[in-house]
Amino acid sequence: MLSSYEDKLNILSFSHTELSEIVASLGEKPFRGRQIFGWLAKGVETFEEMTNLPSRLIKSLKEHYFIGLPDVEKTQKSKDGTIKCLYEFDDAVRVEAVFMKYSYGNSLCISSQAGCKMGCTFCASTMNGLERSLTSGEMLGQVLKMVKITGEDIRHIVVMGMGEPFDNYDELSKFLKLIHDENGYGIGYRNITVSTCGIIPAINRFAEDFPQVNLAISLHASNDEVRRKLMPIASIYKFDDLIDVSKSYTVKTGRRITFEYSLIKGVNDSVEDAERLAKYLKGWLAHVNLIPLNKVKERKYEATGENTIRTFKEILEIRGIPVTIRRTLGNDIDAACGQLRRGR
Repeated sequence: MLSSYEDKLNILSFSHTELSEIVASLGEKPFRGRQIFGWLAKGVETFEEMTNLPSRLIKSLKEHYFIGLPDVEKTQKSKDGTIKCLYEFDDAVRVEAVFMKYSYGNSLCISSQAGCKMGCTFCASTMNGLERSLTSGEMLGQVLKMVKITGEDIRHIVVMGMGEPFDNYDELSKFLKLIHDENGYGIGYRNITVSTCGIIPAINRFAEDFPQVNLAISLHASNDEVRRKLMPIASIYKFDDLIDVSKSYTVKTGRRITFEYSLIKGVNDSVEDAERLAKYLKGWLAHVNLIPLNKVKERKYEATGENTIRTFKEILEIRGIPVTIRRTLGNDIDAACGQLRRGR
């Protein structure tokens, strides 16, 4: 049963600077704000666990704030070690997050929204629309809770779960600053990746605000016609314009862009598709991550066969395009790309 927090605020959404101002307003020394921020990064669930705070401050904090770590409604573990959690927040909103092990370290895929309004026709997250966007504290809470669940350090974050991160830009921005802050959890910006379906104005803004954070763009087609069938956002932001802004991003930041490309049988996996994609991406800082389509039972699409995937990859390689095939993790628990939902 979830607690009722009424008008209390989630303290996970505040920076250490803001917390210092809060405690000063309560008559305490500002350094207490850094202490609170550090405790929160350790995943404490009660203010009483902050053992170096005076009791009067703990009492004041409890009157006005709550520690918004989500409840865990369901945990599933894949045969490959991937762990998926269905989280529930204080207002009963649910999202999923996925913990994955790689040779370079542990990675967590978090959600930025409960549901999604982008309408991509191959994705489970968007089927029931958007319930609401998440706060920065709710994004941070997904990380801190997963650390407690797994008992393992997480050093890589991908904002690729449910939702369109750039449709929730301001809270995403706050989260990135919170998770990066060395006074707290302290993940380097270069160890964070944000994925977007291609909201062009936000890409320009992101290049200015977070040039060190990795950017991935869900492309999934090599022209407007196919992209519009798969991704309604393509009716607003044209394919050529998306390629142009991506090139500008790489010039401005000096960082490459990863283009995510889910291979769908008979839709976007032909030799012509591969050759056309290579023509657009040749000669600049672009990398293609080919994703064998993960089945969503309510969707009509089927995954491309292994031989066709290899052919597609070889065509890109021959034409000088850096390309990888994404390792599929958690498919047996519906934890792979495009399979996350608000509940089961």
